[in-house]
Amino acid sequence: MRIRDIAQSRVRYGYKRIHVLLRREGWLINRKKVHRIYVSEGLSLRHGKYFRKRRSQIRIVPAPPTGPNQRWCMDFVHDSLADGKSIRILTVVDTFSREAVLLECGRSMTGKHVANALEKLSHGHEMASFINVDNGSEFISKALDDWAHWKDVKLDFSRPAKPTDNPFIESFNGRFRDECLNQTVFEDLEDARDKIEQWRREYNEERPHGSLGNRTPREFLRDFDLNRAEEMRV
Repeated sequence: MRIRDIAQSRVRYGYKRIHVLLRREGWLINRKKVHRIYVSEGLSLRHGKYFRKRRSQIRIVPAPPTGPNQRWCMDFVHDSLADGKSIRILTVVDTFSREAVLLECGRSMTGKHVANALEKLSHGHEMASFINVDNGSEFISKALDDWAHWKDVKLDFSRPAKPTDNPFIESFNGRFRDECLNQTVFEDLEDARDKIEQWRREYNEERPHGSLGNRTPREFLRDFDLNRAEEMRV
């Protein structure tokens, strides 16, 4: 059952990586036995019937976060520079406060780049317990998996072709493209990084959000901390 659970949430993981996850969880099972179960359950990546069944699975909806840095969501957005060269932006959003935690810009972004960006962020920002991601190659990479393991961060994978499993990041990416990317010309990569970071600060500190009672994410977090402190005094 646990092998099926892992394979259904991380649909691009083979039996070897599933075996590694099982060993981390304390299961005393060798790789050959994992392979036998993996094959007998029809979980092979080349098994067409499995993918059709996988998409029809009902995903368990996680409990909503009750505070900041409990659950983040993460994705990529594509854009281009003035000379036509493409860039990718890693977007990370807190689903509780709607804060844009990170916008990391680069020409190419591998799993190692994602892990390095999150590690750098962790030096000055509390990390989330869960991060919602899709099944992109960067997010199922060994580099990100190893980083998440050592940081005790759980990667929550959405179903393939199901953007509704991660609605917060989809909504944020739409606003990011509409309010920043479509309105700005980036001369080069450094210019893109500067302008995108400026927009991130404005988004967190100046832009009112209807879902937050027309407060900015920073105002919402400030009020949340004040209310929590008042409850503790009472």
